[in-house]
Amino acid sequence: MKLSEKYIDKICHESEIYEKLLSLDGKKILELGCGNAEITRTIATSGHDREIIAMEVDKVQHHKNLLIDDLVNVTFKLGSGEAIGAADETFDVVLMFKSLHHVPMEFMGKALREIRRVLKPGGLAYISEPIFAGDFNEILRLFHDEQEVRTAAFRAIENSINEGIFSLVDEIFFNVPMLFENFAEFENKILKVTHTNHQLSSELYNKVKEQFSFNLKIDGARFLIPIRVDLLKR
Repeated sequence: MKLSEKYIDKICHESEIYEKLLSLDGKKILELGCGNAEITRTIATSGHDREIIAMEVDKVQHHKNLLIDDLVNVTFKLGSGEAIGAADETFDVVLMFKSLHHVPMEFMGKALREIRRVLKPGGLAYISEPIFAGDFNEILRLFHDEQEVRTAAFRAIENSINEGIFSLVDEIFFNVPMLFENFAEFENKILKVTHTNHQLSSELYNKVKEQFSFNLKIDGARFLIPIRVDLLKR
């Protein structure tokens, strides 16, 4: 396993990766840390016969998700990765999209053991994590440096493999394109997220805005977000 890869050539949306690696049709799926359910929606409305439990620990976002009424194959639940409210051997696939590093570091190993518990024998865990690199990361780290927690998430996965909790099926590196039309969109989507309370001084706020402006072109600010996916098998 590698924590990161210096040169990543592939640029694609993550759906291309998980649809290639996973057979989701006819499967019972658990998504941990579903956020605003954007990826949940894509998965639920693609393919056929996909049953999804979408879990979110942030109560504010969870209550917003409960207002979604057009995804009949999705059930939204409040809960965390380290305490999954589901019976043993329930799911064919467990998904974590950039959410393992949000689990408290002392509970990351427990979360992975919980994922194994709720997976059926032979079931797959798809865990994607942002790599601590790139222009977008240089802005993010000004007010929310995630190097320690991202490294801890990688070590937790590595330990789960070394301990025989999972076997590593594949590890893939790629870049996800991200576009913000302006700083207002960045502020709304990044600074004002409800799962993290970002308190920026006026000085730091202006510094973040200035750093963002260096990437702003006539068509917006474009970034490539380097991602690592670890595909694990129970």
